[in-house]
Amino acid sequence: MKLAVYNQKGEIIAELDYPKALAGIVFNSDLVHQVYTSFLSNERKPVAHTKDRSEVSGGGRKPWVQKGTGRARQGSIRSPLWKGGGVVFGPRSREENFSKKINKKMKQASLKMVLSKKMQDEEVKILDSFSTSEIKTKQLYQILKNVLKNDLNKTKLIILNEKEQNIKRAVRNIPNLEVIALKDLNIKYLLNNKFVLLSQDSFNQLEKKLA
Repeated sequence: MKLAVYNQKGEIIAELDYPKALAGIVFNSDLVHQVYTSFLSNERKPVAHTKDRSEVSGGGRKPWVQKGTGRARQGSIRSPLWKGGGVVFGPRSREENFSKKINKKMKQASLKMVLSKKMQDEEVKILDSFSTSEIKTKQLYQILKNVLKNDLNKTKLIILNEKEQNIKRAVRNIPNLEVIALKDLNIKYLLNNKFVLLSQDSFNQLEKKLA
């Protein structure tokens, strides 16, 4: 299997060999789902927070005397039995922990599976280069239009190496486009976007990372 290399006009100018690290990879949906949900869980920040009886406002004295009134005894208006009182067993943001631990081998294996599947489905687009100088939004949009053609409105991910960080400023106003550094690549970004675009230089670095 060969991977096409496009120029900025959307023309195929070369072909690259399929990465050896992805040869013979079998897609395991259960593993991919487990790793993907772990990324989502680790990013989750608990915000729900209820106050217990020690945190709500209210007096410390008894609402009425213990005996002689005919009513049930009450110790404080901050009791959960009262309106405006504390909450029993409610969510506590400082006590909630949604993080999940996934080992490196599982992360690496899932990354290879998703990349292999996208390459087989021709959803990975390799460019000879983005630009040697600072690229403008209009130029980058035209490049995407030339390469993706009718799929321009679908979600896109651009992977940049350290030398290509100047492109970040050009993507701010382009819809359905996400940009990340190569070192931050994981399956969450790959699964959240239909197409993946990267330069030939970034592709070579990605091959080393997968190996």
